[in-house]
Amino acid sequence: MSNHIQAQNIIVIHPGSHYLRIGRASDVDPVRILHAIARRRKPGGAVYRDCVLPRVAEKSAEMLQELEDCRLQITHTLLSCVQSNGQRRYATPPQQIAAYNKRAQPEVVPDSVTEWQDASFGDVVIGEEVLQLNPNGEYNVHFPIRRGELNLHDGVGGSLFGVLSDLQAIWGHVLQTKLHISPKKMAQYRAVLVIPDIYNRAHLCEFMTLLLKQLGFGCCFLVQDHVAATFGAGLGYACVVDVGDQKTSVSCVEDGISHPNTRVRFDYGGGDVTQVLYWLLQKCAFPYRECNEANPLDAILLHRLKEEVGHVNLDVCGSVEKAFSVHQPQMPRRNYTLQVGDEVMVAPLSIFHTELLVLTGANKAPPKTQKSRSLQPHPEDCFDAEYLRETGRRNKENLEQSAMDSGAIQSTENPEDDLVVDGLDPEKEAKNNDRDYFLPGGQLVGLDHAIVQSIERCPNDELKRKMYGCILIVGGGMKFAGIGSWLQNLVARKIPAMYRSEHSIVSSPKDMDPEITSWKGAAVMSCLESAVELWLTESEWTSSRLV
Repeated sequence: MSNHIQAQNIIVIHPGSHYLRIGRASDVDPVRILHAIARRRKPGGAVYRDCVLPRVAEKSAEMLQELEDCRLQITHTLLSCVQSNGQRRYATPPQQIAAYNKRAQPEVVPDSVTEWQDASFGDVVIGEEVLQLNPNGEYNVHFPIRRGELNLHDGVGGSLFGVLSDLQAIWGHVLQTKLHISPKKMAQYRAVLVIPDIYNRAHLCEFMTLLLKQLGFGCCFLVQDHVAATFGAGLGYACVVDVGDQKTSVSCVEDGISHPNTRVRFDYGGGDVTQVLYWLLQKCAFPYRECNEANPLDAILLHRLKEEVGHVNLDVCGSVEKAFSVHQPQMPRRNYTLQVGDEVMVAPLSIFHTELLVLTGANKAPPKTQKSRSLQPHPEDCFDAEYLRETGRRNKENLEQSAMDSGAIQSTENPEDDLVVDGLDPEKEAKNNDRDYFLPGGQLVGLDHAIVQSIERCPNDELKRKMYGCILIVGGGMKFAGIGSWLQNLVARKIPAMYRSEHSIVSSPKDMDPEITSWKGAAVMSCLESAVELWLTESEWTSSRLV
């Protein structure tokens, strides 16, 4: 009974680029809302609007040719596959599908016109209600997290203070309206924040301050998303692959420890796959011709279409029909019928064939790897490596100057004795070779290559063997039927011979939605007896301020 009461008072927060998941540790599922906020502009103020989907790069003839070449390559690969009954796959010609879609006319539903809701909202709008605002209206729209990290930029609201203020407003709103927790009672609750596996130390300090001071939780702790995922899946170890809306990250976790050298994050995810799908749908005469991916409602429509029609099921051949509805304010509802073929298989495979991601420029964005503490100096840490290096250098210079003034410079027998602090060389500490994640042409490797590269950075052979044997897929960006088997086949071809044994891809642990695996793991972790040592109160945090 006491555990249940404790779980009721623990709030688990998992912020993402697209959705925020938040709920009590005792809840079966978290509350999920669009992780966005709109603020009314002051008269004459600057305009800023984050898009729901990643922006499309300017299309050149060279880019379009690269896209077409990759599309044809994947299409030919799919046609060379066989179905589960041993028969060869077949596909409906794209020209035939395009001819059908060109003839398709929408069914207009009478008396279904709605209006934009700008006039009925206040100065701040949060969550899905942001989608009810006129894109050309008086609001600036912000997504506080993009590509898996704080959305810092030079525009309005892009400062660290501005982004943290947005997070405070969104999280506080959900706590009050969805979880019904009064700000006056917040000190009675504990918070667990799920953070990225690759993090910025300075931002972690800001998160702690946000939870304990701005939101007013009694105590809290932070947990890395990949570590939480293994708890949620009930696994002691795994190579965790987290495909979110705007980022994909890989790392190897064993006994609650994420090995730093194995961590890598790429700036592509489900949102980029959505853009690829939209490009493919346009090639086969998408019947909703007014669709604009920069429009928030159209972006959400494309996002849902991807989730509903995207798959990698080799037994599905030929064309299929899909009905969908478009309901834009100030226009009547329109019902469409769309015919699609292998386009809905090609788009999900773009995370393995990154040439298609040239559409958003994500295929050449440099990967992120975990920086050591010495490469992330923190101004409030008096034992920080950068602080020690700089103060050590200054002390050395002062001593030399004093000695020169007295005319008595003493040289040590070992010159390196003077350089003890400077021995903390960031360049020497950075062992990760990011070039392993690029192909010769400067393009990012596919996800299957990234998994192998991550596992190969494990410190010993036994750990590598364990990681090849258990690959855990989490996140909402890779929820396509059959993609686990496809990934398993790709990885199997690349596993070194000495590690080839039974290996498995866990895509739905315990029949759980992979979107909430990390959230659920953080909830489980917060209720363990061993978690008692993890909690930090405001006074403890204020006195230490170290991460």
